[in-house]
Amino acid sequence: MLSNIRKFSKTIFAKILLVIIIIPFVFWGMGGVFSSGNTNSIAKINNYNISTQDFMNYLNNSRIDQKIIKENIDKNILEQLLSELISTKLLDMEIKNLKITYSEKSLIDKIKNNKSFLDEKGLFSRIKYEKFLLTQNLTAPGFEEKLKNNELKKILFSYVSGGIKSPSFITNNIYKEQKSKLDIEFINLESIYKKKENFTSEELNKYIEVNKEDLKVEYIDFSYAKITPENLIGKNEFNELFFKKIDEIENKISNGIKFNKLINDLKIKSINKKKFKPNSKTNIIEENIYKKRNEDKIQLIDNNEFYLLYEIYETIKTLPKNDNEKFTSEIRNLLYEEKKYNYNKKIYDKIIDKKFTNNDFINLAKKNSVNINQKDLNSINDNNKFEENSVKLLYSMPINSFVLISDQKKNIYLAKIKKIYEYNINKDSNEFFNYNNQANIKIRDNMYKSYDIYIANKYKVNVNEKTLERVKNYFK
Repeated sequence: MLSNIRKFSKTIFAKILLVIIIIPFVFWGMGGVFSSGNTNSIAKINNYNISTQDFMNYLNNSRIDQKIIKENIDKNILEQLLSELISTKLLDMEIKNLKITYSEKSLIDKIKNNKSFLDEKGLFSRIKYEKFLLTQNLTAPGFEEKLKNNELKKILFSYVSGGIKSPSFITNNIYKEQKSKLDIEFINLESIYKKKENFTSEELNKYIEVNKEDLKVEYIDFSYAKITPENLIGKNEFNELFFKKIDEIENKISNGIKFNKLINDLKIKSINKKKFKPNSKTNIIEENIYKKRNEDKIQLIDNNEFYLLYEIYETIKTLPKNDNEKFTSEIRNLLYEEKKYNYNKKIYDKIIDKKFTNNDFINLAKKNSVNINQKDLNSINDNNKFEENSVKLLYSMPINSFVLISDQKKNIYLAKIKKIYEYNINKDSNEFFNYNNQANIKIRDNMYKSYDIYIANKYKVNVNEKTLERVKNYFK
């Protein structure tokens, strides 16, 4: 019986642990935020409802700090967590439908045979088990329930992919894919591209004229001030009076009172900036104000340690002068990247249309007086010269094909697969077991993908967006 192991829950240590676990939950209570009835359903799987309380229980059990959720609310953290809960419920429903079980005896044996809970003689130690629960802030029933659920899911996945045995030809294909060797020829296109310093003034001016609207730089005129308890109420603490004053400032902003009037009334020093654009020496406050230049012109923002009050008076878009060295350098870089992209695209399009020939490859090198280099790739993992994805791309191409690849420094090359040396695996070799496992995993992954499609068709999932929005508002 599991009750033999659970006797720990009646000890004084368990009672202490229960307090440790329950206290954070108290602060998570939703109280009367949600009404009963249909609005209490945050999601529905077929006819099964997931209530807001189910979701809050899931959040509590995940032990994610409420502050973390609040800080990531706009990054869809709640949507992600709800998706995880729905996935868990889907698996539970499948386990129930398939009548998959895990006996109490199997669970006891699983716990008693865990090496972490064995003493020096290899016997189950209740003391080690209790110590583990304490250090992990777990109760025995909670741990056992989670362990049982994990085992049920393992049985489900085994049910889906059980009995997989890869045919020898798939194992051999994986071996050939990874162990084959390639001889390639390649041209470094970086030595063909027009150099940045070789662009003429006429080319620069033409680029500026065509792209002048995109090249215009925004400058802003603004003022800002830090509002702290010390300069607002004369005390170094965030008390009720301070926040009352903050509320008054927000009300005045809503009523159209401008920055200078607010600052003069409060007698707080401010900082003024003219024709401002961030650079490497700009402080974070001014940089953030610049980023908000397209929002409300006057704002009061909570910056944790202080409140930031600012007003942007004017936004000016202007094209830098041609004699500005920094601007000219930026134009050369942009023009270089544009020409480089167009050159690569022209070659790429010919390759895709199967119009790029070996003569084109040879003539490209001759015309630009560059070498056709050679390289042997010993395996799909040979990324000493070219970056990993480029090597994988090379290994996916047939002999005599052309492809654009890059190295770790993002230099671009035009490559040709000259020869492919393929080897078959020996079924009696020590390597066969490893590659056969890889083949099994590949087939299993494909089966899981098919199972995902099956689940998606079997269960209809609907999320109550209004209820989810109310939950999000609770954390804001």
